[in-house]
Amino acid sequence: MSDSSESTLLDAIRAGYTVEGPSLELGAAVVDGAAHPDAVVRIPLSAMNRHGLVAGATGTGKTKTLQLMAEQLAAQGVPVFLADVKGDLSGMASAGEANERITSRSQEVGLPWTPTAYPVEFFALGGQGKGIPVRAAVSTFGPTLLAKVLGLNATQESSLGLVFHYADKRGLFLDTIADLRAVVQHLTSDEGKADLKELGGLSSATAGVILRELITFSDQGADAFFGLPELDTAQLLRTAPDGRGLVSMLELPAVQDRPQLFSTFLMWLLADLFHDLPEVGDLDKPKLVFFFDEAHLLFSDASKEFRDAIQQTVRLIRSKGVGVFFVTQSPKDVPADVLAQLGNRVQHALRAFTPDDAAALKAAVKTYPRTEYDLAELLTSLGTGEAVVTVLSEKGVPTPVAWTRMRAPESLMGPSPDAVVDAAVAASPLTAQYAQAQERDSAAEMLGKATQERVAAQQAATEAEARATADAAAEQEAARARAAAEQAAAKERAAAEKARAAEERRRAQEPGMVEQVVQSSAFRSMLRSAGTALGREITRSIFGTTRRR
Repeated sequence: MSDSSESTLLDAIRAGYTVEGPSLELGAAVVDGAAHPDAVVRIPLSAMNRHGLVAGATGTGKTKTLQLMAEQLAAQGVPVFLADVKGDLSGMASAGEANERITSRSQEVGLPWTPTAYPVEFFALGGQGKGIPVRAAVSTFGPTLLAKVLGLNATQESSLGLVFHYADKRGLFLDTIADLRAVVQHLTSDEGKADLKELGGLSSATAGVILRELITFSDQGADAFFGLPELDTAQLLRTAPDGRGLVSMLELPAVQDRPQLFSTFLMWLLADLFHDLPEVGDLDKPKLVFFFDEAHLLFSDASKEFRDAIQQTVRLIRSKGVGVFFVTQSPKDVPADVLAQLGNRVQHALRAFTPDDAAALKAAVKTYPRTEYDLAELLTSLGTGEAVVTVLSEKGVPTPVAWTRMRAPESLMGPSPDAVVDAAVAASPLTAQYAQAQERDSAAEMLGKATQERVAAQQAATEAEARATADAAAEQEAARARAAAEQAAAKERAAAEKARAAEERRRAQEPGMVEQVVQSSAFRSMLRSAGTALGREITRSIFGTTRRR
């Protein structure tokens, strides 16, 4: 580059990056390999809610750029959210350690370096790792994001939406994956066939696919990420007691084997913020800047509906005072309609080892304003800690493209000691509120109770029917016994009556005892004798005399 071209380029950079209000100082402009401390590359603080992209191949310095930007935002009272995928951003809680490279870089860019620790709140997805557990209820996570995590196709995603609709209609709380599984199992059971038919668009086969995916998801340990208490995303908007913005850092190394889960979880956090925050328009500084690391995972295999939802969220959340920076390896990882919303660009080195890489490089070059730099060559030759920068000025106009040698972060460029992280977690006011998982009677328990009640009712009905049958049989047996007893009694009465009649006939036919005695010869003889003596006695009594012998 000629001296005149170099001078013209530097003048354009100086003018383009002159900021009247607060700003973030990224570093010094570079021309022909030399840094120019008098040409400082800045991002206006007021432009940080215009969203941005930090891209570059692995090892080119993306993470340090995040750290550098987060530091300066926090220092100016802006809360920051960072996803710590590699586990080394926790160093922001500790002051940096000076070394020769840091000193040399500070001298090159002409910006002072002071070791500084920043206020950091550590979070852990589902409590897997060190930090305050971040959980979400399945119902608020929603079918669209969950379908993305489960890898469902469009038809299955629509069917999953019907399951959520059914749960809402029936008042079934979907807190955990177990709750959602319970609802799907109910719909595919004999008891739920009528409900499944009522849903219309949900076939039993699709319900079976969803159920299998949920079981696999649970087997991978995803249950820990869903449940209560659910994080109130307003906690991400806090500032420290000294007025600096609080850096909310979500630790993610424990879930690197489930990359789509944590990427989608970050999208849930952003969507929840969008839902809750009021419209505020353009502010002097953002309410929050959200760094969305490993952004390519979010868009990988995403449905059109899902991408449209992201594009809408990114477009509209700016007016709510939130800036979003996507962090990924290449601009091509972000859909064009989303990329068009990103006004601030920090592009680290790209690789062009394959035809696909070369095509991505060519496409990336076309997205930059016209410049004196040979971007096709520059983007493949940038050193570690260097980037091509273009941002929006305070007036909303794109700044000139600036090859920038980035300043070094002032906090520790590596993980903080465990003791520092443990102390920060223990001191957090959120630990008591979110550390312990909570349970309530949600869908699984509600359906379980309904099943128990139904089984108990069926058992009671069966027992009642058995008792009724037994009572009827006993009554029949008693009736037969009564009939037999009555019949026997009747027979006995008839026999007794017959015997009585016979006795009466016998008595009527036989003479009585007196009659028998009177008619007997002995009795007649006795009467004759008694009559003779009696006659004498009577005679004597009448005449007073008796016959002499």
